[in-house]
Amino acid sequence: MTAEIISLLNVLTKPSSEASGLDAKLSKEEVLQAALLANRDALLERLHSDSSLTDVRRFREEVLAGARWFLNDTEDVMWCFVQECLLLLLTLARHLSAELELFNRTHSSPATKLHTPEMAPPLPPDVLSVTQQKTLGSVLQFVVSLGLCPYLAPGVGVPLGHRSAFGAMLEKMICSQAAAVAQRRLQTTTNVLLQCAEQSSLATLVFTRHLGDVMAALCQLGYQPQLSEGSTTKDVKELHEEEERRNCQETLKCLLGKVYQPVVIKELLILQGGNKQSGTVGSSSGSKDRRTPSWLRRLCGHLLSERLMQPNGVRAVIRAILEGGTGGESDWRKCDGIARILAACPQQSTSADTYYRQICSQILDLLHLKGKLTAQQFQRVATRTVLYLLQEKPTFAQPYFLVPLLSPLHRCITAADVNCQVVVEEWELMQCVEDINKIWVVGNMPSTLLLKALEEVLPVVFTLFCFTKQNVSNLRVPCQDILLWYLSHMESSTALSVLRQLSGLQAHAEVAAGFSFTPGSCGGVQLSCRDDCSDEDNALYEKLSGEQWRLECLTDLLAQLKDSDVPGDFFLDLLQELTRWTTVAAEEEEEDGQQLNISAMTLLEAEQQGCVARQAYTLALLQVLAIMVETLQHTVLLKKNIQVVGFIVSLLERACIGLDQTSCLSIGKPIESQTLTMGMGLVATLLSEPQLSVELYSSMSRLLQPLGTLSQKHPELFIQELASNLRAVIATQGAYRPDNLSTRAAPGSKDSGMSSKDNYMPNNKTETKESQTLSVNHVHKNSVTRQSASFGDSVTSQISHPSKRFSDWLLEACDPDIPTKAFALRTLTQKVQSNDPETLQDVERVLILFLENLEHEESFIYLSAIQGLSSLADSYPERILKRLLRDFQHGPSLSTSNKYQSLEFRLKMGEVLMRASRAMGDLAPHLGHPLVAVFLRGTRDSDQSVRASSLSNLGELCQRLDYALGPLAQELSSCLTAVIKTEKEAEVRRAAVHVITQLIRGLSHKTTQVLRDVLLDLYRALKWVVRSDPDEVTVLHAQLALEELDAVMRSLIFPKQKLEKKIVVLP
Repeated sequence: MTAEIISLLNVLTKPSSEASGLDAKLSKEEVLQAALLANRDALLERLHSDSSLTDVRRFREEVLAGARWFLNDTEDVMWCFVQECLLLLLTLARHLSAELELFNRTHSSPATKLHTPEMAPPLPPDVLSVTQQKTLGSVLQFVVSLGLCPYLAPGVGVPLGHRSAFGAMLEKMICSQAAAVAQRRLQTTTNVLLQCAEQSSLATLVFTRHLGDVMAALCQLGYQPQLSEGSTTKDVKELHEEEERRNCQETLKCLLGKVYQPVVIKELLILQGGNKQSGTVGSSSGSKDRRTPSWLRRLCGHLLSERLMQPNGVRAVIRAILEGGTGGESDWRKCDGIARILAACPQQSTSADTYYRQICSQILDLLHLKGKLTAQQFQRVATRTVLYLLQEKPTFAQPYFLVPLLSPLHRCITAADVNCQVVVEEWELMQCVEDINKIWVVGNMPSTLLLKALEEVLPVVFTLFCFTKQNVSNLRVPCQDILLWYLSHMESSTALSVLRQLSGLQAHAEVAAGFSFTPGSCGGVQLSCRDDCSDEDNALYEKLSGEQWRLECLTDLLAQLKDSDVPGDFFLDLLQELTRWTTVAAEEEEEDGQQLNISAMTLLEAEQQGCVARQAYTLALLQVLAIMVETLQHTVLLKKNIQVVGFIVSLLERACIGLDQTSCLSIGKPIESQTLTMGMGLVATLLSEPQLSVELYSSMSRLLQPLGTLSQKHPELFIQELASNLRAVIATQGAYRPDNLSTRAAPGSKDSGMSSKDNYMPNNKTETKESQTLSVNHVHKNSVTRQSASFGDSVTSQISHPSKRFSDWLLEACDPDIPTKAFALRTLTQKVQSNDPETLQDVERVLILFLENLEHEESFIYLSAIQGLSSLADSYPERILKRLLRDFQHGPSLSTSNKYQSLEFRLKMGEVLMRASRAMGDLAPHLGHPLVAVFLRGTRDSDQSVRASSLSNLGELCQRLDYALGPLAQELSSCLTAVIKTEKEAEVRRAAVHVITQLIRGLSHKTTQVLRDVLLDLYRALKWVVRSDPDEVTVLHAQLALEELDAVMRSLIFPKQKLEKKIVVLP
């Protein structure tokens, strides 16, 4: 019967043949009314004449009997047409409901469930075909256009004239009805549509196309204010009875709860906005005002607030507005608009605290969405909303957003002893770091509240960053971005204080004692209980190495701040503090020395008096400065001229302290004249620029006091005169300028050289060298005149080609002072490398000198000796290598050597030979055979360290022998295979496997040619290591070697295709 009912509906909606034959002079409105009347008559005629529609007629009469709204005596053609449509829709709905109930009752019995897997499930009777759905869609469109929209109050819903030209024509046709009649017809149409929507297949058709119209009708019927007493009649009062209004309100509430929320929100926004134009094109000039009524705006705002406060309400609002977006500029603006809406508490909300509590929790969930475009848009809205909340509502954003977001990091600080092993889970830390990165870094709207909140947990973020730098973790980059963002946007004074905390110079909140970060199972990090270290030495080593690693990570961060002044300001701040501590420490030590006899105290008593604490802080400060100077380039530390001036101020102030404390032994020796000359020469170079800014002169005013002190108290006349001239130039801002200022300031000048020679102090070599390096580098960067260029050249020549004789350097190389000895050894090494004539004549003495210092216990000395010996071996290989090989085999041959340190000497000599092997280059095949023989014999040494050193040197040399390795391949393979399979020490086996790796890597595509006789043996040895060796590091080395071999064989079997021309000469 479903098909028959829909066929009758089709009769109502199909174009009428009678209407098409009417006079062409009739208007469109008249033709439409004639068509509607003709279709209604055709429907009634078919119902009474067609015997196959008996059941349909019976159902229709039952529905008609219960439809008290049906009017037979109305003369309104359009309403008559709508009544017939509504009757047939109700008939169809009741029929489908009855059929579906029978279907469910029939197929719920066990007998009907017996079917094979190949059988399709039975089709429910309420399933409609595409043609039937199209017919029903047309009927619903007629019902809404003729029976619902015309009776909506002005401004309620979208006017028909704004939908289509057909709707504009209907607006002209519809006569203004009395308020009671209009409300009654609106009530009737809405009720029938809702009754039809109780059937699922019809509900889909009703709500997918006409949800907004139904919602507009329910809003008007349930919430439109009643007319005043003076202008109302008895019928209007009965129409607006309170019970009917409550029913409509409940129906609207139920409808909004059932429908997909983004669609509901979109329709409510349309209803709330309405149309603010007074008319449309094609509408009559007397059309009523279409602005949205105030009561409807308030109602929609209240309903939208309710939708927003529901679980996932924020997500529904965002989806309603952004669904279908492409991520373009318009979507960016939409996201910003949504963020502003969410950040403002609606007027309909009963409590701002409740609103922001619910909203902030939902926004925090939006940050954790995963996906492509939609998730990115959601996170964009969430980020902007949070930033607006922090700006406009900080009192609510702090407790409801920042505290929950940063709670995992705060728990890292406040963690207490718990039974569980993991305190902060991996997913918590990962979410927290990612959320901080989205809000702070990606949002990039720094505010006081944001920076303050991040500052509280920044030490934990830095500790986490240091941990991720030691491992493979997906949190390394986000942590680095967070730290760099903070240091780039924070005020200079606060940033310097934070850097002090991160470097360990100032107390700060750290990860709770007894806990540490450990790797997670998904590439993240988790906070877990730390295992107590029973060995005090190991605990001390872990602490010291951890502090060293934190400083290295901090300098890596500062190196990334290339466009910021923070690294330079921090460096200068530490230098100034070092100067202050130099003065304060001297005074305190002098007072303590007068009151206390520290030499008679125990260590505990000295700690209680604070002596150890002061020295520990000074050492920590020096360590930070040393690492910054070693790691960071001068372009990062001293990027601006003002920072260079600050560096010179610190240099001169320390020089003045040295002048004031020359009689006090606790202060140490004063700064060298050479360093002072370099510093003041740099000032002269800055002053020689054509134009100096007022800001630079203002910063140079800090030099006036130390320059005045030097001009009065320094013992050297040259420095006194130079300081006086520089002070005069700075004080007059360039009005007074001596002609020879830059020339006299250069260290290569005669006066400077004489002063330096008379007051030479070897104990301060290290500091002099560092100062010279910084000064020279900056001069080369900022030189803009010939004077500054010549100044840099003179400094370079002063360092590279000292004026001392060769014999003087030999004497200083025997000096007991470590810095002096090391500097002399480095200078002799440079002379060897530059083929100095005097050095060439006395190579034997230089060799003996280096060999003697190779046994020195200070690393700075023996490393300089190693460098010198490797340079000698590179310059005079035939004369030197034989002596070095003999010492490597049998120990030191000098009569003054300590025989008890023979092993340490041989290992140092192995380092010399390794460097010499690297320096051979193309001469390795010619000079390397004696070395190979010695290294092969060293693999049988009784000490495991010598065996490992021999194998390491062997690998370094063999990868450079190229085809000369062919005759040695069998011997080499036998040695390596025997070591791999018989050696008990894992360190030696690792070295042997690494030799194979270096062989294959060095020979590359020539591996199959040079090692063709032994390649299979080496491959089997590597496979044996992978299968049988108990040491994991050795197995890893073997896998790396196999990968190298695999790459070689693949390139041989599958060579790259090359387009090349070959010229063949025919005979």
